[in-house]
Amino acid sequence: MSQDDKRIVRRALLSVSDKSGLVPFAQRLSELGVDLVSTGGTARALSDAGLSVTDVADVTEFPEMMDGRVKTLHPKIHGGLLANRNDAGHVGAMEVHNIQPIDMLVVNLYPFEETVRRGADYATCIENIDIGGPALIRAAAKNHADVIVLTSPEDYESAITELEANDGGTRFLFRKQMAAKAYGRTAAYDAAISAWFAEQEGIETADRVTVSAQIKQTLRYGENPHQTAAFYTFAHSGAGVASARQVQGKELSYNNINDTDAAFELVSEFADWGQPAVAIIKHANPCGVALGDSLQEAYQRAFRCDSVSAFGGIVALNRALDGAAAEEISKVFTEVVIAPGADDDALKVISEKKNLRLLLTDGMANMAEAGSVVRMVSGGLLVQAKDTGQVFKNRDDLKVVTKRQPSEQEIEDMLFAFTVAKHVKSNAIVYVKDGATVGIGAGQMSRVDSSRIAARKSQDAAEAAGLTEPLAVGSVVASDAFFPFADGLLSAAEAGATAVIQPGGSIRDDEVIAAADDAGLAMVFTGMRHFRH
Repeated sequence: MSQDDKRIVRRALLSVSDKSGLVPFAQRLSELGVDLVSTGGTARALSDAGLSVTDVADVTEFPEMMDGRVKTLHPKIHGGLLANRNDAGHVGAMEVHNIQPIDMLVVNLYPFEETVRRGADYATCIENIDIGGPALIRAAAKNHADVIVLTSPEDYESAITELEANDGGTRFLFRKQMAAKAYGRTAAYDAAISAWFAEQEGIETADRVTVSAQIKQTLRYGENPHQTAAFYTFAHSGAGVASARQVQGKELSYNNINDTDAAFELVSEFADWGQPAVAIIKHANPCGVALGDSLQEAYQRAFRCDSVSAFGGIVALNRALDGAAAEEISKVFTEVVIAPGADDDALKVISEKKNLRLLLTDGMANMAEAGSVVRMVSGGLLVQAKDTGQVFKNRDDLKVVTKRQPSEQEIEDMLFAFTVAKHVKSNAIVYVKDGATVGIGAGQMSRVDSSRIAARKSQDAAEAAGLTEPLAVGSVVASDAFFPFADGLLSAAEAGATAVIQPGGSIRDDEVIAAADDAGLAMVFTGMRHFRH
């Protein structure tokens, strides 16, 4: 068979859970001379709309039974889908057994994913596992040489266009495209069921892992212009960059999406801190994070930490963007602003920056919610549980290991700093003073280098602000992992830090504690590490 051969659609089987767009689509099929065969509720919907439809029970000569569990699993259905029209043996079998060909299959599946998402009980979830639907889809997709399969209402219009352009037929290329989409749908469906069963059983490391997502956007390129890229989303994603509404601005790039996700996850840590918070991100690392009495103040304090790196950065907020904050942010070239909302004044201000992308999420990410992080490696995947650790929720677990006890303000700042350090690429050092970062060192092979870089950043920030004393003087410092030697801690002390928060756990903890005591520092251990590679 030539791949350009058309197949005329004379008979279609329709059996859908999602009936949106069903009747108009079926009416157009009928106008094109297509005979309609259907099941249960789909047949009733078509009949109620005045369409002539043959019930599948009249084709199989068996009634639907077992609450609809058995209706299409029959040779007269599957034979009509699977028969190779160019195979004399297949055609002969159809004639002998009175099997009529089915040229189009229109099926979407029981809403298993939605049922799980709304928190239905075990039995209800089981009942929403479709059996006949996937079997029909796979049969039609396998025989795409002769049969067109549609698995979503979004395919209806393109199918009608195809039929009208080809005198009631479909081209091989179109059928093949729909077959590929169909197998993607059944694979995603089975993946969702498998993941649900694993969750029910409390299985943390399943024998097989399937990642299922749906394309949201084809991107111009990836991290670099020679790399292709696309943006996919999960069906049950919560508040975040994947579900956000883009109110205005240019199309998001791969790097925009990656950095915006990093920014929103960081600022979401402060969703319940009771104060406005702002995070400014550049290349997936924070260059400034701060709390304030207002979003405007929080932004100003975050910006002061590294005003150079903030140029062309991503700004994330834990409150709805207001006009005053929008005015402040608009003073500097910014790629993306992401927030749970925006008032009219803010929208007016931002609208004057046509290229500035504004994303609204209608909520904050739940950073305590369990999930998985997946990373590709050569020949496989690394899968780990999401880092949901939040030390600030368990301040009583902090262990003071030095002679000097930290003040209440130092504790507040240490908790803030350690939370920010969780979102800084390792090795991470974060200086904080009065609820604002004043120096960040990220991604260095040596922790002491990160400490020195963060200290130098605090000097640069002070000079930019016209101050004579580095911002790190009087600050606290957080390290995402333990200090293996005292040199990193001493570097922080030289920069002006007065208190240190770190996980602890080094074989040289005693040396580091002694160095902290000698320097007059207060130090607490968290017992929790936050590596981020």
